[in-house]
Amino acid sequence: MTDETIIETRGLTYSYANKLVALDDISLTIPKGKKTVLLGPNGAGKSTLFLHFNGIYKPKAGTVSFEGKEITYRKKELDSLRSNIAVVLQNPDDQIFSATVEEDVAFGPMNMGLPRDEVELRVAESLSFVGMAQHRERPTQQLSFGQRKRVSLAGALAMKPKVLVMDEPTAGLDAQMVHELLELADELNFKGLTVIMSTHDVETAYSWADEVRVLDQGKMIYSGDPNGFFVDAHQVRRLGLSVPMMFEMNRELSDRSVRPLRPYPRTTLELAQKFAPYGALRGGLTLFPAEELPDRSGAMQPDIMNRNSVTGIYGAVARRLMKERNIGVDYGFDALENCIHDVIVGKNATIFAERSLFPLIRSRLARFEQEYGIDISPETL
Repeated sequence: MTDETIIETRGLTYSYANKLVALDDISLTIPKGKKTVLLGPNGAGKSTLFLHFNGIYKPKAGTVSFEGKEITYRKKELDSLRSNIAVVLQNPDDQIFSATVEEDVAFGPMNMGLPRDEVELRVAESLSFVGMAQHRERPTQQLSFGQRKRVSLAGALAMKPKVLVMDEPTAGLDAQMVHELLELADELNFKGLTVIMSTHDVETAYSWADEVRVLDQGKMIYSGDPNGFFVDAHQVRRLGLSVPMMFEMNRELSDRSVRPLRPYPRTTLELAQKFAPYGALRGGLTLFPAEELPDRSGAMQPDIMNRNSVTGIYGAVARRLMKERNIGVDYGFDALENCIHDVIVGKNATIFAERSLFPLIRSRLARFEQEYGIDISPETL
C-alpha cells in the first residue's frame, strides 16, 4: 500500500443472509485526493461496497484498510472511521431522520462530542456550502427531493471527513442541480477531500472522474482511468452500459479525419476545438473575487457588468453571495465551459469566484491550452 492510497480492500467478499454473493474477492485501491467513480450496472454491488468503506458492513472474508490501517471493527475505531469517511446515500429519506434541517445536519457533529459552538459553526458552514442556509429552520418533511439531497450532503460535510462517498448522487436531479453538484464535488476535491461516487451514468463517469473502478455481478473487472475502460466498446456494452457520447463522437470523427484518438475530449467545447479549431484567442477572460462584491446598497465595481462582457458564477461562495446581493449573471451554472466558449469566439467574459478557487480555474485553463492549443490567460481583478 502506497502513501497515495487512502482506502484499500483485499479479497473482500460479502454475502447477504439469503447467501446471495454481493461482492466476490474485491481488491481495489482508492487514491488519496482524487475523484473516483465506481461504475457498473444496477445490482453490480456498488452500494454494498460503499457500506464496507466506513464499517457499516463487515466482510465475510478479506480486509478493508483506511490510511494504511486495517479496520478491526471495534466501536471506538468505527466511530473514528465514520467521522473520516462520510457516506451520502442515494435516497435522502434513508438518511434524514430529524424534524428540522439544522437538527439533522447537527446530528453527526453532536455525536462526535464537539462543543456546541463548534457544532453551530459546522452546521452554518455546511448549509451555506450546499445552498440551504435559508432553509435552516424548515421541517425536513417540507423539503423537495433535491433539497433533501442537499441536506444529506450538508450532514456529511459537517463531519469534516477526509473522504466523501456519494451513492448515485445525481439520481433524480434536474440538469442544473447535477451541474451544481459536480461543481461542488470539484471544489471539495480541490480543497483536499477525496471524493468517491457511484453511478451507472456513463456520461457523468466519463466527464468527471480521474479514476474509475468497474463492478459487474460483484466482481471488479476494471481499475484505471476512464479512457482505458471506454475504449473497449464491446466490454462496455456487454455490461449493459453505453459508450459516452463524447467518447463515441471523438472516435467517429477521428476515424473520418484520420486523426489520433488522443486527446480525449470530455465536453462539446473540447470536441469542437479538436476537430474545428480556432487558431487564436478572440476575447478576454476576467476573474473577479466574489468576496469583493459590494452589498445591495453599494455600487458595482467600475465596468464589470457593462464592458460588453458575459458573466458567470463558479463555486459555492460566489453562488451564495450573488444570490444574497441580487446580482444576475448570464451563466448560473456550467459557467467555466460557457465562458471559455464565448472568449474563443470573440466575446469578453467575467467569472465571479472565491479567490481561493482561482488556482483551480487556472489549472482547467492550463489543461485546455496543453491539449487544445489555446492560451486563455485570465486577467485577475
